[in-house]
Amino acid sequence: MSQPGTDTVPEVREDVGLIYQRCRWCGTASFRKLLCPVCASSDLESERSTGEGIVIRSAVVHRYTRIARNESLVRFPEGFMFRCRVIGAAPHLVWIGARVRPVAAADLDAGELVVELCDTVRHTDWR
Repeated sequence: MSQPGTDTVPEVREDVGLIYQRCRWCGTASFRKLLCPVCASSDLESERSTGEGIVIRSAVVHRYTRIARNESLVRFPEGFMFRCRVIGAAPHLVWIGARVRPVAAADLDAGELVVELCDTVRHTDWR
């Protein structure tokens, strides 16, 4: 979303949450896994996440496209982390500690999770 008018922000619904897996043996939460990353059990139970997470790492990338986008590592309250594309602000304005939520119209089949900033963009003084 580095150029105004190029991306449209899909509608955010309140009933949207992420479906993740929790291991029935050790209780570890994971997202899009076939086996538990801790004990390698295949006995995973699907649960619904609240969906709000916190950005713990943020990067601006230009890979596979001419337009810059943001890819961030997001920690969700259930205990798993996942790489997400953040929309709702210019790619370089996504900060560590920002609260994000999933976007309802995002295409999960494309392989990426799209989240939107919950907070307004912070403006910092540049020196």
